[in-house]
Amino acid sequence: MKANSRVAVLLAVLMYATAGNWFASACTGITIKTKDGAVVFGRTLEFAVDLQSNIIIVPRRIDYVGTTPTGKEGRRWTTKYGVVGMNAFNLPVLVDGLNEKGLQIGLFYFPGFAKYQAIKADDAGKTLAPWELGTLLLGTCADVTEAVVAARDVRVGNVVQKDMGFVPPVHYIVSDAGGNSVVLEHIAGELKIPKNPLGVMSNSPSFDWHMTNLSNYVNQTVSNVPKLKIGKMELKGFGQGSGMLGLPGDFTPPSRFVRAVAFSKSALPVDTARAGVLQAFHILNQFDIPKGAARGVDNGKQVADYTLWTSVSDLKNRRYYFRTYENSRIRMIDLMAVKFDASKIGTISTRGQEEIEDVSGQAK
Repeated sequence: MKANSRVAVLLAVLMYATAGNWFASACTGITIKTKDGAVVFGRTLEFAVDLQSNIIIVPRRIDYVGTTPTGKEGRRWTTKYGVVGMNAFNLPVLVDGLNEKGLQIGLFYFPGFAKYQAIKADDAGKTLAPWELGTLLLGTCADVTEAVVAARDVRVGNVVQKDMGFVPPVHYIVSDAGGNSVVLEHIAGELKIPKNPLGVMSNSPSFDWHMTNLSNYVNQTVSNVPKLKIGKMELKGFGQGSGMLGLPGDFTPPSRFVRAVAFSKSALPVDTARAGVLQAFHILNQFDIPKGAARGVDNGKQVADYTLWTSVSDLKNRRYYFRTYENSRIRMIDLMAVKFDASKIGTISTRGQEEIEDVSGQAK
């Protein structure tokens, strides 16, 4: 990396770290592949405020109209496939979702690096807001190949999201049931689509930077390091895990990306999709942020990022799982049982408090 490029990355990271807490989303995504051929994608969603997320069920033949920077109508499309996933601000668009063909797309925050395409007057009919791209692709594409073609055929502009009050900087991970995965990033006004061989995702900097940064951790291993003899002295590691000594444990995107690769790729192989789903939830426990552990200042008020919800998608069996900060019980929607011929978008509430089972009287 050239010196001026390193400076640009450093400045962007500093801008990211010191911005208001709207800009401190700390999402992490991983992929698990099981022995029975299932592909499982899981992710966390962190923010400092409640995004009012619920599950929405988007049927086939639902009409959408994209949003442009000028307020003109943007790209129009009609859903070809049914989709299930999480929304935000009670909108009919998806932050994270799975369609009936096994295509999964997740939106991740990308502050300091996202720069969308310039929109000319005659581009309106091809234009979308940043948060609308995933919904278009999920509703009209069956796999990663189709999604890449469709993403290149639209323009994503600088559209202000009214609930946030600014243009949200985002990028996407796109995965399919065949095990293919890519990242969609708008950088310097151009759409970049790097392949994602590890199926891992976090936030800023750019995806290629994270992949290069993995080379700083080539010494990490799942096996304990051997004892070391220095002269007549013998040194041994303290307990299990000495091979991962030095693995970054903080909540920054670069550190989470490294940990996500380390944990998802070192996990013991599991036989079934169900086991893969549970394994994904267990691994994502390592990225759960409790309220108060990651704080910032927004408009003079101290705020704290926390894990609003965690979702896991079984791309082979078309099942979407989730849990929330208030309720860690895993809930599931089976897309094969959903009626996607409905005439309107359906909603399933994610609300509800944790259930604590009293087993005091079950002793035998």
